[in-house]
Amino acid sequence: MPMTTPSTPLPTPPRVTELLRAWNAGDSQASETLAPLVYAELRRQAKLALRREGEGHTLQTTALVHEAWLRLDGQHDASWESRSQFFAVAAQMMRRVLVDHARNRAAAKRGGAAARVTLERVEAVHEGESSLDLVDLVALDDALHRLAALDPRKAQLVELRYFAGMSIPETADALGMSQATVGREWAVARMWLRRELAG
Repeated sequence: MPMTTPSTPLPTPPRVTELLRAWNAGDSQASETLAPLVYAELRRQAKLALRREGEGHTLQTTALVHEAWLRLDGQHDASWESRSQFFAVAAQMMRRVLVDHARNRAAAKRGGAAARVTLERVEAVHEGESSLDLVDLVALDDALHRLAALDPRKAQLVELRYFAGMSIPETADALGMSQATVGREWAVARMWLRRELAG
């Protein structure tokens, strides 16, 4: 995936959306033009996701972005409609990469310490968090699958907030919901996950 330079302008939603639709229509040049436009945002998502894994993870930001991009590029049946939808699917791909990586690490360690992540803060990992706020990344993924079976929208909301690091307004835009609804559903989903993960 091409790298951006400091002079690369920030992508405007209409330009990204236009390229996504061209990519979806089979324009092979569209993905090459799109890559540098979305790279900075993908790196931001990846950095947030890796920071929440805490110390000891072995994936680097660039590796996570590139692996997620390869998976996005392999979504031949995807119907790209908007910038928000693209970054939502990117969050899903990053989640899959991180969970696969965590499962492989756990298997290699044979019972070693699982990767820990936090549900308490989306923006950053802070020192002094309660151990109740730390969960196994694989357990979180399993819980999200159970939540998706009960309420797919709440599971997607958690994915966007947690794995993509999207703000309430960004999540509302991606899901076509009001910010107030996103705030309420985020609180409910987080409480449900805490209960599931504590059991």
